[in-house]
Amino acid sequence: MNAATAIAHANVALVKYWGKGNDAANIPATPSLSITLQGLATRTTVAGAAKPSLRIDGRQVEDAKVAALVAALRRAFDLPPLAIDSHSNFPAGAGLASSASAFAALATAVDAAFELGLSAAERSEWARRGSASAARSVFGGFATLAASGWVGAPLLAADEWPLEVAVALTSRAPKAVPSTAGMATSRATSPFYAGWRQTAEGDFAAACRAVRERDFAALAAVAEHSCLKMHAVMFASRPPLLYWNPATVAATNTVRRLAAAGVPVFFTIDAGPQVKAVCAPGHGARVAAALRDTAGVQEVLTTGLGPGAHAVPTDD
Repeated sequence: MNAATAIAHANVALVKYWGKGNDAANIPATPSLSITLQGLATRTTVAGAAKPSLRIDGRQVEDAKVAALVAALRRAFDLPPLAIDSHSNFPAGAGLASSASAFAALATAVDAAFELGLSAAERSEWARRGSASAARSVFGGFATLAASGWVGAPLLAADEWPLEVAVALTSRAPKAVPSTAGMATSRATSPFYAGWRQTAEGDFAAACRAVRERDFAALAAVAEHSCLKMHAVMFASRPPLLYWNPATVAATNTVRRLAAAGVPVFFTIDAGPQVKAVCAPGHGARVAAALRDTAGVQEVLTTGLGPGAHAVPTDD
């Protein structure tokens, strides 16, 4: 039976999306810009099988989003049942974009196993159906997801501006409210949701310009503002979506102190308690050391920008 393995990396959105514009097609309400991380990866093997199965990190599981995507792929390409085995080297469901790397790896592995000949844009579109942020993990370096088809696109390669990232892990527990449910709550109840959508295009344009110009200060300003606006929408939802913990606040204060002292660094936080500190090249070690000394931080992962999703030998 056909079999292939692919690796995809998590990404961190610097300009966030929060909310769906079209639930059926899993299209975001706002555009986004992200960086793909070298050190946080999902490895997925797909094989044709007599009956379907899904193993995630060694456990046999059922997942409605994976099942829906696989069913759509099977209809589109006349595929057999799939046996899927997926492993991530970082905690799942904890605000580290595990779904982004997982669905990007799945789409890429299916393409490789059955020699579908999909372009990166086509794999991105399929990955988006499982997780909107997965559309960006198909690409390395800086990637966008915007209204021109709502397909991921590369903006700048990883080696063209090799930023460094220190990820402060403040909890390994899965978040209490998954992102999809949280987005629906915010759209229905947050008084700040309309304003969030109205300012998103301007943030996206400013961030893309900053990346093209390698303007770290400009990128830092728009990225932190985008992050805090998104969490303000969450905080004002009913019931409120409080993904942060005390260590999250402590880690952001550490980053702010470093920035005030002249270190080129800024923070961003997705739907979870983890703080990602993005640094100019050469400053990651100092930032990571400061975060390790921050109360409540359990571990600090250091990484740079990574490649897009790609197939690897199954026995590699």
